[in-house]
Amino acid sequence: MLELLRTIAAIALVFGLVIFIHELGHFLAAKAFGVYAPRFSIGFGPALWSRKWGETEYILAAVPLGGYVRMASRDDETMAFIEGGGEHPAAQPDDHPDARPSRWYDPNALAPFGPHPVPEHRWFESKPLPVRLVILFAGVTMNIVLGFVVLAALSFSVGNQIIRSRVIGDVLPLAAAPALQQELAIGDTIVAVNGRAVHTWNDVIARIDSTQGSRLVLQTQRRQVAIRLGGASGATREQVENAVRPYLPPIIDGVLTDNPADRAGLRAGDSIVAIGGAPVSSWSQIVDRIEASPGKPLAFAVMRAGALVRMTVTPDSVPQEDAFTGRTEIVGKIGAMGRAPTEREPISATQAVSSGWRETWAMTGAVAVAVRKIATGALSVKQLNGPIGIGRAASTAVQRGWADVFYLLALLSVNLAVFNLLPIPILDGGQIALNVVEAAKGSAVSMRTRENLIRFGLAAIALLFVIVMYNDITSWIRHLLGP
Repeated sequence: MLELLRTIAAIALVFGLVIFIHELGHFLAAKAFGVYAPRFSIGFGPALWSRKWGETEYILAAVPLGGYVRMASRDDETMAFIEGGGEHPAAQPDDHPDARPSRWYDPNALAPFGPHPVPEHRWFESKPLPVRLVILFAGVTMNIVLGFVVLAALSFSVGNQIIRSRVIGDVLPLAAAPALQQELAIGDTIVAVNGRAVHTWNDVIARIDSTQGSRLVLQTQRRQVAIRLGGASGATREQVENAVRPYLPPIIDGVLTDNPADRAGLRAGDSIVAIGGAPVSSWSQIVDRIEASPGKPLAFAVMRAGALVRMTVTPDSVPQEDAFTGRTEIVGKIGAMGRAPTEREPISATQAVSSGWRETWAMTGAVAVAVRKIATGALSVKQLNGPIGIGRAASTAVQRGWADVFYLLALLSVNLAVFNLLPIPILDGGQIALNVVEAAKGSAVSMRTRENLIRFGLAAIALLFVIVMYNDITSWIRHLLGP
């Protein structure tokens, strides 16, 4: 029950805070520039809870798939059917006994809470283009800021995770750098990179990252290995970092509930000695064998409290993007985490801010690239997750720890920011494009055109919703039924 409550809290935090922050950005910007905003809603549809403070009604609605800030507009009727009705002046109960006045009726208030029409100078369209753009960009900006704040806070609280080992645990094949597999071996110790001594694996990565020119030199206790970087046939620094992995012992540090490892009986502290009858000596070997066997039963032999225990584990089939080729392939996952020999090194607030800034923009870029690949067909829409998929991700994050929950929060906040900038009517990007076009042509588009754009936008969002719900449901069914 405690785990269930934690999961529900995580899902509410992830969904609710990301949506709330986005809409709060629009709302604060609108209020700052004098745009009348009578409704602030988290969710769509019938209100489950509402309160009115000042001239705004705050709502928690029944369908938690987004939210909106209702702003007074000359085209009030266009969005009224989406956002809970137009801003018509409310009927006065004494004058119209058969009418249904607003719950928050005030004889001195503006519509829809009172009899007074909204003055033109408080319409969204009455503001200059730069002001309108600030209001439209405010939601996206707040999501990026939320991602940055969370990532910076995580960096400060976690600090640098230092891997004290310099021992190589695995070397993956890299076509652009065949010397890596030919001349490096599992168990080798890296003592220098580009002639500079290294003392931790973090030093190894930092030295590779700072490599200048087209030649990278790795020095082990046995030999020197030179790698060509860049150009048509050379490797990238990132590819080398992904190909050479540090040694991690074959010990399980944690198991996610209701995953293959948990169902098979693996436990934290188990030392895996063999998979499929073949011995393993590092965590990298374990990962490679599991990922190569999606949906295939694997015989595990583990040492537990000095005794040999045997069991069969069937990895789930999970889509994953290849770090070298960028192609998405199906790999095996069992929901177990390795025990990394890490130490925490505290960092300053300035370092945390710098780290949060770098990670935020790296995350934004990665999401933008994924969106571009989906738009061009390079990445399948099957990779998109909806509410169920995000809920499952939040549940998994809770099991791994609240740091993972907040990382997921930052990732979803950045995802929402990028998604909202797509040039689809009813999304921020579509509204930004429409306002720029109207300013360029010197007049508003016709009501018919605006209504058609809204219909197109709704159809696009409905299609996207169907796709992600189909992905969610089929993934959930596969998870329940197993391979």
